[in-house]
Order: sequence, then C-alpha cells, then structure tokens
Amino acid sequence: MTSETITAAASGSWQLGDLTVHRLGFGAMRLPQTGTALVPDAVPHDRDQAVRVLRRAVELGVNHIDTAAFYFSPLRSANELINWALAPYPDDLLIATKVGQPRDPSGAWLPHAGPGQLRGLVEENLRQLGRDHLDLVNLRIVGDDSIAERFGVLAELRTAGLIRHLGLSNVQPHHLAEARAIAPVVCVQNMYGLGVRPEQDAFVRACGEQGVAFVPFYAIAATGRLAGAGGPDHPDLLAVARAHGASPAQVRIAWTLHRGPHVLAIPGTGDPRHLAENVAAGGLRLGAAELAALESVHRLGG
Repeated sequence: MTSETITAAASGSWQLGDLTVHRLGFGAMRLPQTGTALVPDAVPHDRDQAVRVLRRAVELGVNHIDTAAFYFSPLRSANELINWALAPYPDDLLIATKVGQPRDPSGAWLPHAGPGQLRGLVEENLRQLGRDHLDLVNLRIVGDDSIAERFGVLAELRTAGLIRHLGLSNVQPHHLAEARAIAPVVCVQNMYGLGVRPEQDAFVRACGEQGVAFVPFYAIAATGRLAGAGGPDHPDLLAVARAHGASPAQVRIAWTLHRGPHVLAIPGTGDPRHLAENVAAGGLRLGAAELAALESVHRLGG
C-alpha cells in the first residue's frame, strides 16, 4: 500500500475525555535508542533523526503521543526529545504519560512507587515536557493489589489542575472498576495484539462498552516485546499482507484498529520510513474473510 499520502486521520478518531485524537498515534518508547529505551545497552538513536521523526509524525496527523519519564537511554530521554521537537505544542496534540514504575539513573527498575511518590513522578514529567499540566496520566501497576490509594492521589492532582485526564496501564478488569469508583478513567493501556493475550478480548470489549479507550502496547512486536518483532509470521497473516501490498506489521496495526472504534494504536519507531508505514496502516481496511482468518491466527497465538 502507498504510504506517502495517507495521514493519521484515515484511522478515524476517538474522544479521550474532552480531547479528540486520531486512533493512530505514536509510542515514544523506541525514540531514545534502537530496540527500546528500557534496554540499557542498546545503541542510541541519532538525536536529529529522533526529532525529525516526531515532527514528521505531527505533520502526518498524529495527535496522540504516548511517553513516560522512564523512557530514557544513557544519552537522552523520550520526554526531552518530545519537548525539544514539538514545543510549543500544537493545541490539538495530546501527550499521554505514565507513572508508577520509576527507574534510577542507571536504568535499573526501582520498587513500585507508593502513594507518597506519585506527585514527584508527575512533577518530573511536567518538568521534562515543559508543561504546566499533563493531558493524560496512566497509573502503571504491577500485581493484583488494590490501586485505590495510588489512584486517589492522581485523582487529587487532577482536581488540583496538574492532570487533565486519568488512565490505567497493565491492569485487570477489577482495577478499572476500582478506579472508576474514584474518578473518571478515559483509557486502559495493556499488552495486546494479534496473537498476543487473546484472553484479553473480553476486557477489550468491556472497555468499549464502558466508553473507555483501549490502548494496546507491543501490538507490532507481539511476543517479541522489548526486543521488537521477530520470528516467522503465520502464512495467513502473510497472505493478507500480500493481498493489500502491505507489510505484516501494517496488517497487525490494522487488525488492532478493527477490534473496535475505541481501540487506539500507538506503534513506535525511530525510523522515518517505518513511521510513514505505521501511519498508513490506519487506512488499511480488512474484509470479513480476512478478519476471520486473522481471528484464527489470533487464537493460535500469532
């Protein structure tokens, strides 16, 4: 498929609270270096290229960027790159970040943030992004424990005007119910994709029924996760890609968007060519027979 003339608007739109975004967004995790900013020994990306990718994303209609203060390499951070490339920010650009799993300067993960640490993590994102408020903050959690106290802190910061909207990351349905009893939740961000965690299907549907956006991560990388996409693709996936003159990655993105109007895609890259291909995938329409074939691939695990 031709990517040069397709913008993020082709993916449709969704309203996060009072902010409308195109359903094809951009994930900043891979901006600071090759692979992912969560791998300490990866090769740093060229700074100028990362800046060009961000600016080109906005030119292509991307108005939803996902980031975090813990997306950093030894040389640079995703937030710093976003600030340098895009400030002063366009009025329609939503920057989503997340708090809950801090890293020390060496990149090592620290214990999960308690309620008393969350304001400091929010303020760190504010400083790095050069904002006086954050459009959207996701509480990133690990485990099954109650999130009420931690989410309550973010709700207080929302009331104080430091945060506009709240979301959740790496959660289960009971966490969403617990959070919604405290404050409005506009999105859930979980690992999900073609062949990735099909047991999440019911949760994806439930989010849509509640008017909550579902934002998958690792939708392209699939089971490769931090290492990125790897391994052979299923023949049925390859057949769909050939039929559309598309790459398997583009079909994975398109499949993700076909899971419901509330599903938002945030593929990330540090490569300008891959960026254009990812955005173009928002305009890829799959037929009923193709979706049925891909559903079988999904059930088999990709």
